[in-house]
Amino acid sequence: MSQARVNYLKDYIPSAFSITKCDLIFDIFDTHTCVTNTMQMQCKSDNEVLILNGEGLQLETLTCNGENIDTHDLSDTFLSVRNLPKVFTLEIVTIIYPHKNTELEGLYRSSDIYCTQNEPEGFRRITYFLDRPDVMSVFTTKIIADKKTAPILLSNGNFLESGDMENGRHFVKWHDPFMKPTYLFALVAGDLGFINDSFITMSGREIELNIYCDHGNENRCYHAMNSLKKSMKWDEEMYGREYDLDIYNIVAVDSFNMGAMENKGLNIFNSAYVLADEDRATDQNFLGIESVIAHEYFHNWTGNRITCRDWFQLTLKEGLTVFRDQCFSADMNSAVTQRISDVKSLRERQFVEDASATSHPIKPEKYMEINNFYTATIYEKGAEVIRMIYTMLGEERFRDAMDLYFKTFDAQAVRTEDFLWAMQEGGKIDLTQFERWYHQERTPLLHVKEFYDASEQTYRLELTQEIPNSLASTPQFPYYYPLAIALFDEKGKEFDLKLERSLLHVSKERETFVFEDITTKPILSINRNFTAPIKVNFQDNNHAFLMRYDSDGFNRYEASMSFALEVLFKLMESKENVDEAYLDAFGTVLADKNLDLMLKSQILELPSTTLIMQAQEIVDVDAIYRAKKVLKKALFERFNEEMTRQYLELHSPKNSDINSLNIGKRALKNLLLQYLVSSKRSDKISLALSQFEKSVTMTDRIIALDLLENYAPLKAEKYLNKFYKMYKNDTLVMNKYFSILAAADRDDVLERVQALQDDPVYDMKVPNLVRSLIGTFARNMLHFHSQTGCGYSFIADKIIQLDEINPMIAASLSGAFKSYSRLDKLHKNLMRHELERILAVKSISKNVFEIVQKILRN
Repeated sequence: MSQARVNYLKDYIPSAFSITKCDLIFDIFDTHTCVTNTMQMQCKSDNEVLILNGEGLQLETLTCNGENIDTHDLSDTFLSVRNLPKVFTLEIVTIIYPHKNTELEGLYRSSDIYCTQNEPEGFRRITYFLDRPDVMSVFTTKIIADKKTAPILLSNGNFLESGDMENGRHFVKWHDPFMKPTYLFALVAGDLGFINDSFITMSGREIELNIYCDHGNENRCYHAMNSLKKSMKWDEEMYGREYDLDIYNIVAVDSFNMGAMENKGLNIFNSAYVLADEDRATDQNFLGIESVIAHEYFHNWTGNRITCRDWFQLTLKEGLTVFRDQCFSADMNSAVTQRISDVKSLRERQFVEDASATSHPIKPEKYMEINNFYTATIYEKGAEVIRMIYTMLGEERFRDAMDLYFKTFDAQAVRTEDFLWAMQEGGKIDLTQFERWYHQERTPLLHVKEFYDASEQTYRLELTQEIPNSLASTPQFPYYYPLAIALFDEKGKEFDLKLERSLLHVSKERETFVFEDITTKPILSINRNFTAPIKVNFQDNNHAFLMRYDSDGFNRYEASMSFALEVLFKLMESKENVDEAYLDAFGTVLADKNLDLMLKSQILELPSTTLIMQAQEIVDVDAIYRAKKVLKKALFERFNEEMTRQYLELHSPKNSDINSLNIGKRALKNLLLQYLVSSKRSDKISLALSQFEKSVTMTDRIIALDLLENYAPLKAEKYLNKFYKMYKNDTLVMNKYFSILAAADRDDVLERVQALQDDPVYDMKVPNLVRSLIGTFARNMLHFHSQTGCGYSFIADKIIQLDEINPMIAASLSGAFKSYSRLDKLHKNLMRHELERILAVKSISKNVFEIVQKILRN
């Protein structure tokens, strides 16, 4: 490809033009859509050339104040107009072809449903416009279509009017009274089923709520509707934020590049985050829907009413809103298990990103393709940065600061600096040094040393921040962050440290904290509840003690993960005996009858392969799999009877209740089943067979099927076929089926994945199916990192093929190669060959080019 333009934050210039009002007419036909765009505009200075974004558009007419315009230039990406008055009305008519739009940006057709995805720069594929987040306008939208094929016509804002037209066509008109940028515009047209409800706001207004879906799926929308109502109530109670329109619509579609989109008053969702029932959705599906519904609703204020000045500020809305949805999920379910889940995701995705050639700050200074920056860093690390502010301020002062933020910046497009100003002013805190979290990249490491003086009864803690250089090798500087700690005596009693909320405030490269009246040598629990997104190096950590006694649930989990990592690394060094202290600690947790069941399941699980890979200097996937196999065997041999007893006690095959207690029961018993079935003993395999046959929940059946596929493949074939026949017409369930097969350990996985591409259910144009089959194989570390290089070659082929259809999905798949710099010589050479082959494709998109080029440079 030719060298794509790099965008720099330092080059930002405000638009010389504003759009006070925009009227849109969409005339939808099977073969094309005609878009009439009428903009009332103002120019802020003299002799300015209006440059409008536009891609893949067929320009029909262009008029200014009713007169045809001759003074314009047209390119593949811009329409520029000269000699315009200070105040004018510009009308542009374009033709677009939604049925040919495989990129799924702008207006496209998913099956027979027309829908839009405009974040970040999709609107320029609909009409010529100032497609940037700091240009906001009031939109009125009229949609015209065939009444039989598209009886439902939706857009942003409130319903204005509707009516029938000639030739069996009809129209609906919508008006959004709130200023918004183009990325929040939405349109949906088609034949959809729906469910309806309402919500009474804290001021007594009744809001109409609708969730639209394919006909026949209406009964699978009620969990999403309940989640929406809980989100609306929570945002009122926690932040005083009331919904501002008369109607709130959600539409579920199968073909969607993202999880969901917060378009003002008309959220468009990937159907995976709306549709659920006990027969086809797992517990994690239910929890995920609740979280994503909340996330998009919370964007109404943190993203829509207050939006980003430019795309470099993306974490302004996403980091803040992820933090809000995490807090909501913690309140709806269990705070500690939610925290563990959030941190686990951060480490498996964002820490990997931070350690790779694609590392970047939460507020990047440059990008080639903005779609590549919808990353775990922007979202999850961004949320951790907000959480640190919340931790330092406390709930009351954080609420004061947020109130100031909403009051000061409502209806504006702002920067992260504006948010930090509100936090400082409202929270009465100096965040000057803290701002480094926005501009520095990679994960800091905290070295911890402890010293106890028995005669003085003092405990000294020496902390040293190790801040890695940036990818460009420029020095980075010490961070400021909260660090929660506790000290325990040998019986598990906590010492009084005389600290406000048990927090240290770390700000220097090296600093010492001294605690008095510590009567015995204490056991340290550090970074409790993961108060800072850092790595900790503490050689004297007493993992066995903390697994048993730490009063902080997260740190009990943390101790278990760290202890298991130590054991696994010893096993990778050919030390075949598993540490007895680890087995004893594991047994103590297993036998603890007072421990929350979900938390117990999290503490007893083994570190993921991805997490173990992060701790290796040179990645050795085969060694990881061998070590985990040895450790599972040792755990089974020691705890077979107790695991079996607890499994049978917890297993209620007819129980499908979706609440914390029963979700916890299923999580723990399915983890125990994994340990039991890993033995490959026939009596344990029978447990999995029975669970698949008799359980009513998808959670139980999918876990059983996965275990059979990995530990009893000959028996699995029958049940896989049965599962396929039951659900082959349900795309969401088939995603699970494809994922099981693509993630398996068996030797012929790649051949099976290749064959499944010809399965009538599979469609390369549907992102969810690509993610479930191809994406899952790319995360199958054992086979992706095959010593033959066939895994690398297969994924490279898919990237090249997908790039011609959907560059965003191809770029996401390119992230599979992020481990390149830490591979051994053999694997690195094999991977390099495939990466260079991708770059050699002349037509490769800038989406893929940017990621692959970064990986190869490292």
